[in-house]
Amino acid sequence: GSGGFRKRKHDNFPHGQRREEKENVNPPSALMTSFKSFQLELDTRHDKYERLVKLSRDITIESKRTIFLLHRFTSAPNGEEILSESEVKLDAVRRKIKQVAQELIGEDMYQFHRAISPGLQEYVEAVSFQYFIKTRSLISVEEINKQLIFTAEDREETTNMTSNSHGKQPHTWSLKVTPVDYLLGVADLTGELMRLCISSVGNGDIDTPFELSQFLRQIYDGFTFIGNTGPYEVSKKLYTLKQSLAKVENACYTLKVRGSEIPKHMLADVFSTKTELIDQEEGLP
Repeated sequence: GSGGFRKRKHDNFPHGQRREEKENVNPPSALMTSFKSFQLELDTRHDKYERLVKLSRDITIESKRTIFLLHRFTSAPNGEEILSESEVKLDAVRRKIKQVAQELIGEDMYQFHRAISPGLQEYVEAVSFQYFIKTRSLISVEEINKQLIFTAEDREETTNMTSNSHGKQPHTWSLKVTPVDYLLGVADLTGELMRLCISSVGNGDIDTPFELSQFLRQIYDGFTFIGNTGPYEVSKKLYTLKQSLAKVENACYTLKVRGSEIPKHMLADVFSTKTELIDQEEGLP
């Protein structure tokens, strides 16, 4: 009667006891058990997706570093050392791709394709750039996939695979680059070839631009056969590919018409100026 708060009846019981009584009253039903299993499955899949995103980011970074290294091939006196170093970097990238392949064992790759696609595209760009410098030709998707067949390097990895018996036969697994990732990587390759053309002219190499012009024209013709019938990403890359081809052909035109009157050390500056004019006419940033 003094105006204080009145105790409720269940306040005399400890909180833990009330919780146990509540659980006893409402035991977990089959529906709740199913939802808990769904939650565990979705959490596991989400964690794997995040790990694949991180691996794809690492693959992209290392592939870009390989491309930057290969651009020094035209100016460096020791070209073979650059190629050897690029091969070491690509081997490191493949080890990252091997981890991706291990994560996808027993999984449908296309459920995680969005997570790994950027890294695979950048790897295709790097390995095709190196292949072009070596052979002056385009690497095929079959050749790329042959390099992505992995085996267990030690006994620990082998024994972890249930399909092996006593570790006598090494387990092999692979990760295949999809045709769309291959096409997108080749489309990005054309931009690197355009930069290679400008840098080679700056170093006094007059033959490479004409060779690159023919090569890029063949790639562009191949992409035009796909046209708008292919995936949206491929058709979107076609415009950028066309710009790279136009810049290389403009460089060849300048060499053919005005090459004799422009000093070699000034050709790269002329090409850079003309490239900026082309970008402004086309509305590129």
